[in-house]
Amino acid sequence: MRQARVHGDHTGPWWPFRKRGARPGAAASRDSGPQLAAGIPVLPVLIVCGVVFVDVLGGSGLFWLPLLAAGPALAASTNGFRGVLWVGFLAAALGGTLGARDGVPARELAVVLSALLAVTLASALASAVRGRRERVLDAVRSVAEAAQHAVLQPVPQSVGPFRVAVRYSAAAAEARIGGDFYALVSTPHGVRLIVGDVRGKGLPAVGTAALVLGVFREAAYDEPDLLAVVGRIERSLARNLGPDDFVTAVVVGHPGQGRLEMVNCGHAPPLLISASGEVVAAESTRPAPPLGLRALVDEPPCLEILPFSERDQLLLYTDGVTEARDRARAFYPLAEGVARHVSDEPEHVLTAVHDELLAHVGGRLHDDAALLLLRMQAADRSRCAGSVSVGTPGGGPRPAERTGCASPSHLGC
Repeated sequence: MRQARVHGDHTGPWWPFRKRGARPGAAASRDSGPQLAAGIPVLPVLIVCGVVFVDVLGGSGLFWLPLLAAGPALAASTNGFRGVLWVGFLAAALGGTLGARDGVPARELAVVLSALLAVTLASALASAVRGRRERVLDAVRSVAEAAQHAVLQPVPQSVGPFRVAVRYSAAAAEARIGGDFYALVSTPHGVRLIVGDVRGKGLPAVGTAALVLGVFREAAYDEPDLLAVVGRIERSLARNLGPDDFVTAVVVGHPGQGRLEMVNCGHAPPLLISASGEVVAAESTRPAPPLGLRALVDEPPCLEILPFSERDQLLLYTDGVTEARDRARAFYPLAEGVARHVSDEPEHVLTAVHDELLAHVGGRLHDDAALLLLRMQAADRSRCAGSVSVGTPGGGPRPAERTGCASPSHLGC
């Protein structure tokens, strides 16, 4: 994620730091040279010179002179208004010279030069408007990047006993943020994370994502029970969402002892990657409705227990990944892609999968896509990671298979 850019001229007090003995205009001359070279409308000038060259060779007089207007017209799309005016006046001067040399009648030459100056002025105005819009767009991009940092806070590469990697791509490339969200926090109750998708797009979806993440970050610290965290998110959404809005999400916690807790609320099942490289979907035994739709069912969500030992990995993702299609309308096979690129480095896995996903769709996604990969480090490596340990990784033998819903007496499931 890029940091927000700072726009505008540098008007700070640079002069006290100039070297003694330097000429007053030396620094300005050295700085203005590259800027002037970068601002020269090379292609429009070449077009004007080409028209002049053809007219000189052909000697056809008025026939080629109107084409000089192509120079300032093209400069309007590539240069500022000063560059447009410079090209226009150059074209007018050369056109007047050629017209006089070729004996073009004064009346006809005046009409051509007047049209050329009119095109130049109109192009300069268009260039000024374009420049203003570009500055506004740059400001909007900076605000969007700041909003992205506030909503989707950067995830560290190492948290407690885990290595973490994240990839996020917004379908609205100019906005750089969408309705998919993720968060990972280290709490007194263990490492907890959430990955989800808001129904809809645009600013309303971003606002809902910010609401969910804010409630999750607070509840993850306060609530010792993962189901209570989900309950607080549900109650907040019930007060703020419309009747047709909802959020799908997977909430995961690591209480220690070689296992993970998971609550899936209508979201795509995570992929559990074993130390041997086997990839299986962590399906819910009793699926829960999306967040915001709890009132439609009587039963509460179920807490799933996943075995998770050293070198195991868990991949959480959004439907923008699994619903990505190629030109033949075939979906991207995420499980097969992960199996092809599985390694001990989560960053390498997601980089390879993300690149393969973009190649599958032809270079641009049509929906927001988020990938978050969690890998359990070995006990000695997790102690050297520099993070606060929040559980006992790999604290026991790996169960033979994933258990279903946890004990009703403990979780009310």
